[in-house]
Amino acid sequence: MRSTELQIIGIPGLPEVAAGSRLDELIAAAVRSHGIGVKQKDIFVVAQKIVSKAEGRLVRLETVDPSPLARSWAEAHGKEAAVVEVILGQSRRLVRMDRGILIAETAQGFVCANAGVDASNVPPGSVTLLPEDPDRSAAELRVALERQFRVPLAVIVCDTFGRPWRQGLVNVALGVSGMDPFMDYRGHSDAFGCRLEATLIAAADELASAAELVMGKTAQIPVALVRGFNYPRAEGTGRRMIRPGDEDLFR
Repeated sequence: MRSTELQIIGIPGLPEVAAGSRLDELIAAAVRSHGIGVKQKDIFVVAQKIVSKAEGRLVRLETVDPSPLARSWAEAHGKEAAVVEVILGQSRRLVRMDRGILIAETAQGFVCANAGVDASNVPPGSVTLLPEDPDRSAAELRVALERQFRVPLAVIVCDTFGRPWRQGLVNVALGVSGMDPFMDYRGHSDAFGCRLEATLIAAADELASAAELVMGKTAQIPVALVRGFNYPRAEGTGRRMIRPGDEDLFR
């Protein structure tokens, strides 16, 4: 899996997504309206936010009854108690509660701020949750888009995560379908004959991060098409990218 040139195309023109929206139809309509031809092995990078909206993963905060822990934490750090309660409810494990920041392990296994609960780009008084199964979401969307365009494709469902030891956010792959999420150089030799033992490149994360440069957070472009990445077809998943607990030196 190696490419010397990539093309990344933002797909504008998608309407506001609501619960029950057919993302394949909305994406296909936007692609066709802009005269973008879809080619074999193109990769659609799709923002988690519209996937969550289509799947009805929104919570109205007025329906949330905060627990004593949520109220206490919110009061101490100037947060909204209902939002804190939703975060706690989406957390399998609280990794860190410090200086007003909640880092949690989600039910899906991701370690991220606020368990992926997000109040941006949603109606006031609501928050979105991560998709219950991002890999299933990616797979269902891939199959539907392949029907729309009649070519084999890959889909990455992405979201922005913070990073230990580094400032700034990057897009990462939550769900992957149609491709291996890794480029595996282990067992190969470099230009000097040194055998590579641990070089497993997170290709799906890198593609998601590159796509974010044309998607942005305020441009209302929740979908990008990546072309030119030479990947073998595979039943890959984003779940494989989560480091197992027995290999995690920082738990």
